Amino acid sequence: MKILRGLNSPDTQPVALTIGNFDGVHLGHQALLSELRAAGQARGLQTAVVIFEPHPREFFTPQQAPARLTSLREKLEIFAVLGIDRVHVCRFNERFTQMSAGNFINALHERLSARFVLIGDDFRFGSGRGGDFALMEKIGAQLGFAVQSVHSVTHDGVRISSTAIRAALAAGNLRTAQRYLGRHYSISGRVVHGDGMGRKLGFPTANIQLKHNCPPLTGIFVVQAHAEGMGVLQGVSSLGVRPTLRKDAKPVLEVHLFEFAQQIYNKHLRVEFLHKLRDEEKYPDVDTLTRHIALDVENARKWFEQHE
Repeated sequence: MKILRGLNSPDTQPVALTIGNFDGVHLGHQALLSELRAAGQARGLQTAVVIFEPHPREFFTPQQAPARLTSLREKLEIFAVLGIDRVHVCRFNERFTQMSAGNFINALHERLSARFVLIGDDFRFGSGRGGDFALMEKIGAQLGFAVQSVHSVTHDGVRISSTAIRAALAAGNLRTAQRYLGRHYSISGRVVHGDGMGRKLGFPTANIQLKHNCPPLTGIFVVQAHAEGMGVLQGVSSLGVRPTLRKDAKPVLEVHLFEFAQQIYNKHLRVEFLHKLRDEEKYPDVDTLTRHIALDVENARKWFEQHE
């Protein structure tokens, strides 16, 4: 899969293209991408996805922007697995927001060689959100490329969306999130040095670098982790601000891996959240915290025994 910056490509081969944020790359997104691949194959076209970085809401209203479900790297990894040929990552900045809807459509046609465009029927684009499906279809007909809409995917009458998944994760409902995502929710990142507190307490942890300070879930979880060359590792994780140890701290993802003593710093770890044990709590002292960590480890091991 080729990863390109902006609305430019050295490749002039025509493409079937879609556009969006694709946060989470959930079952609704996957259905759209499957339809895109089918359209590309039927027309002899490669597939291309145009995404925005940062998320437009992070640009316009950073304090009110929703928690991200997937980092850019995670998103690109999923696109590759789903068989997308090209991804165009557009820097969403002041200059990009000033591009008119008409100029955006022309760029898709002239710079990316779009011959088929698949978008949601409620998709808005261009300066002031002035573009919609009807405009894309009208200008597409003038320029000679087809435009098709895709409808929402539902599960038990609920529209699958990034918003619905965030709500499920925030409530600790990992099973619902899994159904909407088509996989366990996960966070990926590089293992970095922490403050060593876990080791001091007798439970050494791998500290995962978080790209964003507002994760969509918090608490203590049963997890399994994936690292290249190490297979699947079972463990228990804490995702939160560690209120017993810190005040006004940023969220931290710490993973205690069972029967594991290898060097893992700087490796990339993907942590899948399988089951929520409890919410994060503030304890009166470190001894009380240590006893609860020991209980979390015991409960996580029991969970794995019951779900073998």
